Amino acid sequence: MAGRGRSGTAAGAVRAARRPEVTLPGLRPYEGGELEPEGDYDGLEFEDVDFAGQRAGGARFLDCGIRRCAFDEVRLSRARFLDCVLEGVRGVGTDASEARLRDVELVDARLGGVQLHGAVLERVVVRGGKIDYLNLRTARLTDVVFEGCVLAEPDFGGAVLERVEFVDCALRRVDFSQARMKDVDLRAVAELDIARGVEDLAGAVISPTQLLDLAPVLAARLGLRVEDAARTGDQRRG
Repeated sequence: MAGRGRSGTAAGAVRAARRPEVTLPGLRPYEGGELEPEGDYDGLEFEDVDFAGQRAGGARFLDCGIRRCAFDEVRLSRARFLDCVLEGVRGVGTDASEARLRDVELVDARLGGVQLHGAVLERVVVRGGKIDYLNLRTARLTDVVFEGCVLAEPDFGGAVLERVEFVDCALRRVDFSQARMKDVDLRAVAELDIARGVEDLAGAVISPTQLLDLAPVLAARLGLRVEDAARTGDQRRG
């Protein structure tokens, strides 16, 4: 049909992210003890557990509910979270580098300095809460939604983003340097403050108002000088 692309959507339309549909089974309560590297955790409910400082690289969490747990300085590199809900988690310095998150809901988190560089996120919703200094450098995000949250100085440098939406959230001092984007929707961002990488927004969609707000930064990156023509003429006549 004329005016339609291969995906069946109207030409130029933004493809929406596919949100996760997480339905947890009846969960068994976690009986305590430290997390183990390469450990398997299936169908468990973690509530109000303090995991501070633990080492659990390569662990696998399947069909788990993780609620109000502390993750200060936890090592979860290469961990896998599959069909999980993380609600009210908190912590500073969590290392989940090269982790994989698929069909995950992260709700009302309070985190700082989270390392997710090189991670893979697929069908993930981050809803509410506040995350400071989120490191997603060189990560791959597909079908990810950031909704109603505050991201302070997030780093998407070199990341690949496809079908990613930012809805009613604040992006403060965000870094998009060398990011690669496809169907990234920024139009519903409540606060958009790009510190670096405004020239790397190809593949993203912004609103006309956002374009006006970004115009001075875009002009500076392109080396454009913007001056009032009338004032320039007055100077010449002088």
